[in-house]
Amino acid sequence: MPAEGGPTESELLSGTALTAFRLNGQFLDVAEKMARPAGLTAAWWQVLGAVLHEPLPVAGIARAMGITRQSVQRIADLLVDKALAEYVPNPAHRRAKLLRPTEEGLAAVQRIGPAHAELAKRLADELGREEFQRAMEALTRLSDALDALSES
Repeated sequence: MPAEGGPTESELLSGTALTAFRLNGQFLDVAEKMARPAGLTAAWWQVLGAVLHEPLPVAGIARAMGITRQSVQRIADLLVDKALAEYVPNPAHRRAKLLRPTEEGLAAVQRIGPAHAELAKRLADELGREEFQRAMEALTRLSDALDALSES
């Protein structure tokens, strides 16, 4: 039952989902604009970003990003074809190779750094640092709650 005049649970879910879809589109638009001068797309940047700190199998990247393994596989193969990433042996699984960025891939991601830092500063200035952090924490909690529900 909604609080006096407040939205119902169904309205909260719908409003949250629509806002998340809009936010996803906004982030993709901004990411495309930042990635393009570095010779990347938002999707390529996303996959490279997933393996910047450690090589991962395609399935692991897909899990971390919340998208299908097939989508990641297509992007990973393109990155390898363009010499932005490479497959390396996986000691834990003979058939599931690990993806890691090449020096060229790392350099491309680093070229995005200044635009990324500038947008981060502008958003922090617009929202205030504390509100920016609360937004990130709320989105993380929402994602964790949806994960928990999908597991039950």
